[in-house]
Amino acid sequence: MTVPRPDIPEARRTMEILLIEDNPADVRLTQEVFGRGNLRCRISVTEDGEAALEFLRRSGRYAAAPRPDLILLDLNLPRKDGLEVLTEIKSDAELRSTPVVVLTSSAAETDVASCYDLHANCYVVKPGDYTDFVAAIREIEAFWLQLARLPRAAA
Repeated sequence: MTVPRPDIPEARRTMEILLIEDNPADVRLTQEVFGRGNLRCRISVTEDGEAALEFLRRSGRYAAAPRPDLILLDLNLPRKDGLEVLTEIKSDAELRSTPVVVLTSSAAETDVASCYDLHANCYVVKPGDYTDFVAAIREIEAFWLQLARLPRAAA
């Protein structure tokens, strides 16, 4: 269901999403689902926590990176795990208002509690089933990019 947004003109800008995910199959499927959606989205992908923070801070090879409107964060990442990334995002004055949806395979209550303690905006356990995974991504898109009002990404 598409909810009309009177605050966004018909010729909407492209929504910037940063997907922090090291599983190529999950990356491909997430990109595919967003690509078939109702919104214009550009998905940037980083495969580990250190690269994600470089992207968000626009340093090194990511100097020209767009500022994301939404971050999808896996917890099980190489080099720097998702909890460390979330801690750094939410402690950085320039990044903390960017919504972070934790999208992970962990259903552990300790992970859920830790993420919310670190001010994650949402925690979603990745369904193992293809159809359920597609439905979960569609729900994320519908809520975060159509229904919710997001802060404008800084230029």
